[in-house]
Amino acid sequence: MDSIARQSAKLCPFVSRATSSLRNVQTLQQGNISAMAQRCPFMGQAMQKAHLTTSAAAGAAAAAPAAQEASRAAGKDQSSVMADRATQEAKFDYEGLFEQDLQKKRLDKSYRFFNNINRLAKEFPMAHRQQEEDKVTVWCSNDYLALSKNQQVVDVMKRTLDKYGAGAGGTRNIAGHNQHALRLEAEVAALHKKEGALVFSSCFVANDAVISLLGQKLKDLVIFSDELNHASMIVGIKHASTTKHIFKHNDLEHLEELLAMYPKSTPKLIAFESVYSMSGSVADINKICDLAEKYGALTFLDEVHAVGLYGPHGAGVAEHCDFESHRSSGIASPAHQTVMDRVDMITGTLGKSFGTVGGYVAGSLRLIDWLRSYAPGFIFTTSLPPSVMAGAAEAIRYQRSHLDLRQAQQRHTAYVKQGLADLDIPVIPNPSHIVPVLVGNPDLARQASEILMDKHRIYVQAINFPTVARGTERLRITPTPGHTDDLSDILLDAVDDVFNTLQLPRVKDWKRQGGLLGVGQSDYMAEPNLWTEDQLQLSNDDLHPNVREPIIDQLEVSSGIRY
Repeated sequence: MDSIARQSAKLCPFVSRATSSLRNVQTLQQGNISAMAQRCPFMGQAMQKAHLTTSAAAGAAAAAPAAQEASRAAGKDQSSVMADRATQEAKFDYEGLFEQDLQKKRLDKSYRFFNNINRLAKEFPMAHRQQEEDKVTVWCSNDYLALSKNQQVVDVMKRTLDKYGAGAGGTRNIAGHNQHALRLEAEVAALHKKEGALVFSSCFVANDAVISLLGQKLKDLVIFSDELNHASMIVGIKHASTTKHIFKHNDLEHLEELLAMYPKSTPKLIAFESVYSMSGSVADINKICDLAEKYGALTFLDEVHAVGLYGPHGAGVAEHCDFESHRSSGIASPAHQTVMDRVDMITGTLGKSFGTVGGYVAGSLRLIDWLRSYAPGFIFTTSLPPSVMAGAAEAIRYQRSHLDLRQAQQRHTAYVKQGLADLDIPVIPNPSHIVPVLVGNPDLARQASEILMDKHRIYVQAINFPTVARGTERLRITPTPGHTDDLSDILLDAVDDVFNTLQLPRVKDWKRQGGLLGVGQSDYMAEPNLWTEDQLQLSNDDLHPNVREPIIDQLEVSSGIRY
């Protein structure tokens, strides 16, 4: 009370005036100060409340034991009251949000329905739907060389499964290493002629793990990414939490403009793909390496849709750039520096041309050891099953010495592209094995896919946003060595029927509209196919003898380097 009164003497105008005639407010008797403060219309009320509160506190202290006992007795009721109060407000409508977002996809025709497709190993490229007698021909698989049904690969996987069981037992960090991982990583490193390699559960995980770790560990790293890069690279760049620039697709002038913004001493990473899976376009790897050297950047090359298909031994487009040098040297490295040597890190998949599942990165010894030691996407992910790793290693070895698989795939692709061109059906031009049939409308692309399936027993998935930009929807066809000319003729007739049924625009129609993505554009300069006629005339016997059952040394880095 005394404290309140003294404050009132300092702050309250009423008390201040009442005491202004006194020489020192601190000399007043306590009762006089309190009496004057209580006469104040404001401080009087405050002092009255303070008095009641003090009295209540004193009473509560005296009755504490009884109150505590009562509180314990009523604890359950109090908890119930608190719970009731917490639920007065309605919870967030989670299901409503989910439905709202799904409805958006239905309205813009980007909602995806997955067909039940069960590929038959003994009848490739046939598959059955829900019922085994309901069979269709698959024309959109990424099993580019049909190695998923290769008998050598399957036999190795069966033997390994019987001997070592279904799973790896955990991460390498916990469950340990095994000979299947050692052999697979040695095969990958030898394929790309790098010092080391590291296998991940998928190439999505590999791309994310590598790029994000570079961003987190390299202070001030700047990442330069092609605008059509795969989602796995985009996610990795996001997780890198560093500065990024997106350059126009395959536009090296734009890339150089961006690189020139930074001193050479600033760490940089150029991330790009060799073959872009939805358009079939191909990067100029050699020129990108030129820019990387000029501006002090690392190069990150995704060869997911190129391994198995390009180069004399299936190492991808980087190998294909020095085709003859690699063919003549076989599994050994050529005497001169190659494009593949110039790329700092190469990622690839085991789940497409190599017919199994998983991903990898290949690079220098120090880089691979660093990734093995720091990348969470590797350290904390369960290892691939032994049978999968054994099958993948066998697939790499098998395709290395079978140039004819790559050539057959290229010939069948060329046959389909020419047949579609003869029908004036729009194919986005490219120099690779991808056959993107332009539709340009999400609903019509879906209908085209359904007619092919329901009427013609052909499975080709429609590709819509966000996989491709809106207005560029397409059907993506990918021939394999098993898609012979007779099957191709059936496909061509079916696609022609779909275009007639839906009245889809043909090349002449796109031309009248000014063209799109090279279709119907008069000024478009077509690129020559990556495979030359001379290369397509080679045989397996023209490969160096050392590619047949080569002895490949185990990689020291796979287990960790002892110092």
